[in-house]
Amino acid sequence: QVQLVESGGGLVQPGGSLQLSCAASGVAFSFYAMGWYRQAPGKQRESVATITKGGRTAIYADSVKGRFTISRDDAKNTLYLQMNSLKPEDTAIYCCNGPTATMFPWGQGTQVTVSS
Repeated sequence: QVQLVESGGGLVQPGGSLQLSCAASGVAFSFYAMGWYRQAPGKQRESVATITKGGRTAIYADSVKGRFTISRDDAKNTLYLQMNSLKPEDTAIYCCNGPTATMFPWGQGTQVTVSS
């Protein structure tokens, strides 16, 4: 069965950086576009970034453009999210999935907290 395992979250000060990873198994990873999603307390889940199959094109939410970079390593079945210049409003649980938020079963996510 499909399993997505996110890691790399933590507590960081405003302006800091983190790199998230999502290891996928049980799926032909390279066949799919993949995305990062986040959900903050009391807010709806939102798409943060999506990368196409092959990794040539990435799409970002306006709120993270210029600060976050999505990438993938198909040889490792792993999706990444490099997050720079983090802001308190980036605080959320971050999860990976397919090009839509419900394509695969959700992993446990990784908590990102931006606070001084």
